[in-house]
Amino acid sequence: MNQNQQKIQNPETQVPKTPQMNERDFINDLLTTEKYMTTSYSMALHEASHQGLYQDIMQIFTETQQCQRDLFDLMFEKGWYSFEAAEQQKLQQAYQQFQGYTNQFPNGGTLQ
Repeated sequence: MNQNQQKIQNPETQVPKTPQMNERDFINDLLTTEKYMTTSYSMALHEASHQGLYQDIMQIFTETQQCQRDLFDLMFEKGWYSFEAAEQQKLQQAYQQFQGYTNQFPNGGTLQ
């Protein structure tokens, strides 16, 4: 399979190649910050001992996570994020590997 056929990407929106930050740089910086904040809020949720504080942090976490997702979607839409398409064989191998773990769950992995 050709290398280009394995990429999942939208057409790239061109930005000026100058020493100054461009639109892509700004959005990438925002996305990196939102990822960091989401991780930090997640850690705070694990350690919040007061229910009111937990609920406040959860609301902020949810808003931050949505902002992070919106920035990611924007970068993908503009062609600034791409993915390598997974081969069907690798997907099947991963599925079988994790399917084997279900016997380690309570009730053999069945939902009640």
